[in-house]
Amino acid sequence: MRADSLAGTGPFGQVGIAEVAGRIRGGEITAVEITEQALAAAHGLGTELNCFVTVDDDGARRAARLVDAELAAGLDRGPLHGIPVGIKDMIATAGLATTMGSRHFAGHVPHIDAAVVSSLRTAGAVILGKTQTHEFAYGPTSDRAATGAARNPQDPSRMTGGSSGGSGAAVAAGIVPLALGTDTGGSVRIPAALCGTVGLRPSQGAVDVQGVFPLAPTLDVVGPLAGSVADAAIGWWALSAKPEGFGARWSQCTPPRLPDGERVRNLRIARPNCDLTERVEASVRTAEQLAVDALDGISTVSGSGSVAHVAHGAHNVHFLHGGLPLPEIDETEGPYYDIQSAEAYAVHAERMRKAPELFDAEVLERLQAAAEVPGWRYVQALDIRRRLRASVLERMSAVDVLLMPTVPLEAPEIGQRDLGQLDLGQLHLGQLNSSQLNSSPATGWTGVRAALLGLTIPWSLLGFPAISVPVALPGAAMRGSVQLVAKPGQELLLLDAAALLESSLAAHAVN
Repeated sequence: MRADSLAGTGPFGQVGIAEVAGRIRGGEITAVEITEQALAAAHGLGTELNCFVTVDDDGARRAARLVDAELAAGLDRGPLHGIPVGIKDMIATAGLATTMGSRHFAGHVPHIDAAVVSSLRTAGAVILGKTQTHEFAYGPTSDRAATGAARNPQDPSRMTGGSSGGSGAAVAAGIVPLALGTDTGGSVRIPAALCGTVGLRPSQGAVDVQGVFPLAPTLDVVGPLAGSVADAAIGWWALSAKPEGFGARWSQCTPPRLPDGERVRNLRIARPNCDLTERVEASVRTAEQLAVDALDGISTVSGSGSVAHVAHGAHNVHFLHGGLPLPEIDETEGPYYDIQSAEAYAVHAERMRKAPELFDAEVLERLQAAAEVPGWRYVQALDIRRRLRASVLERMSAVDVLLMPTVPLEAPEIGQRDLGQLDLGQLHLGQLNSSQLNSSPATGWTGVRAALLGLTIPWSLLGFPAISVPVALPGAAMRGSVQLVAKPGQELLLLDAAALLESSLAAHAVN
């Protein structure tokens, strides 16, 4: 770890939601005390990282006093009761500024909560404040906003990734154990990957987006960023279960189904075969291989030679030998950008006409380019999306989960947009020295933005759930990551698989 790393230095850096919840119920600490610790970290550590743009001191303290009183009266709202949470500044919070990272909405204060915020409050969460976002969520770097660039806790000179960069940084630093992000093309998974946290993009349409400012409505979802798979699952429960009835006792609510790797049996996993997954840095390939190795245990190949059956304790993990051919993934970039561009321009056309000077210059340039997408291409892209989704679903009938990199490179420097070039053969032959690996990405990407989005876009376009899980790289300052992908509606299976991977990585590191 770098000497200047701020990762895990906050009050939640080494502790998860379940442990804090247990301490609250055991009388060791109150929600008020926990909230004060988080507020102090948000004002101190959060300022260094620029991950919080608004901290709601008064509102958080009021909420903490209320949930303490409820618990004393026997009212238990569940695992989030009294837990501080960060909310991306694209998501409406009643009485608390929500600016979308833009001068267009400076001082804007919504009158009602977004549906996801209402769900969190009903689950007992304490809303600590609003986290930084790339302006209007229109960028994967989180270094273009009226509120300035968010900084990566692992190395503050590097970008967090975006657009949910503030949420990724706040969780990675340990200021809060859970934060909400939005994911249109990868905006939860990218900062999770670059900052070293867990980030879940749910299936398209699985979460109510009422009160969330749109980027591209047919692609937008809300998802949790957390320090562990278990904590991400608690966030997913609050967003998807929609706890009903203010004041309902915990025993009357549907409890979260916490992920459990021990629940996994006969899990069929494949690495997708396509051009995109070959365009990665050597360190990214190492992280992917470490994930596979961690799951491997003692493996034997079946008689047909087509599937490797991997004994993992009481589990059977089946890796599809040779991977799963998915050429459709290589066809997703064009239709994704046509859909996103047309929908983003529709959202902002009037603002562009009336006050273009209020946009960040890079964001405005992207919107101006988006205006050039003709209607026929948008309609065509919708048809292509339907065809690709059906084809990928058919191919994935042979597997439960895909395993692949989340991003193809380490976190670039803040403001960096250009990439150097490497020979792909060197990446696989291990002929690069450490300085080259730290500074140069694989060939084939037109720049930082295209590279960061390259491996997350396919699942955004197709509406599949995907989760980014961190992978510790021996001797490296930055954590790597891999992305697990399941079929639509299979979030619970995906979380179980992610929990199995997380525990396997931990055991593999010890051994």
